[in-house]
Amino acid sequence: MDCVSFNLRKANRAVSQFYDDILRPAGIRGTQYSLLVALKICGPVLVTQLAEHTVIDRTTLTRNLKVMEKQGLIKVLPGEDRRTRIVTITEKGLAVLLTAYSLWTQAQSKIKEAMSDERLQTLMKDLSTLIEVSKAE
Repeated sequence: MDCVSFNLRKANRAVSQFYDDILRPAGIRGTQYSLLVALKICGPVLVTQLAEHTVIDRTTLTRNLKVMEKQGLIKVLPGEDRRTRIVTITEKGLAVLLTAYSLWTQAQSKIKEAMSDERLQTLMKDLSTLIEVSKAE
């Protein structure tokens, strides 16, 4: 099948499961790892900005953040007005991120072993292009 969407979703499911399995000992999933990394890099950030940065719709992001907040990995605080919320990573979240980083590194290494650096760099550039093309619509 040559449908871009079908093949990207299929690859996404396989890669997500791969990362979820490797990150399981840290008690988080791949999506949670990505959000913790984004919060570590961005610092306290508005939910809207985090959604834009991670290309996750607000409903899905809010659902993920609620789970992470219950786990004590993040805090969601009121913003300057009632319509905004600010997300921050907690000390527990930083500790889990540190533990998960070594597991994530193992996952990255396994993928790099299976693909050449050139193929992986090309893939990353192509994915960035697909993201930009998709956002332009």
